[in-house]
Amino acid sequence: MARNEDSSPKSPRERGLGVSLVRVARTEASEIYIIWQEDVRLGQIDLHFGFELIHGTLVIERDLSSSEIEALVDQIDLDVVSSHLPQFAREDFIVTVFRGQEIDSFSDGEPEVDEEEDAEEEY
Repeated sequence: MARNEDSSPKSPRERGLGVSLVRVARTEASEIYIIWQEDVRLGQIDLHFGFELIHGTLVIERDLSSSEIEALVDQIDLDVVSSHLPQFAREDFIVTVFRGQEIDSFSDGEPEVDEEEDAEEEY
């Protein structure tokens, strides 16, 4: 019995990435998304929206092939970028891809205090 193989182009989701994009920040001209693959953080995309140009900085935290990265950029375009400015209405969507890992996170906000530790230190 011969297999029925479909040779039609596949969308990024059909190519097996199965990622979800979770927005963590938004301004008038930019957005930041964490990229999840099931319960594993795959990376982060920072998007900056110009008048006719959109620039993305993609940081991947896992090893991906070139075709997987391309599928991921396609998915980001379909799910996020095209809703802001469709391909026919923009000059370009430029994505710079980096391979990295989060080392630490810094904030100038108030530090979180564990109330149990706080109570133990009081006399």
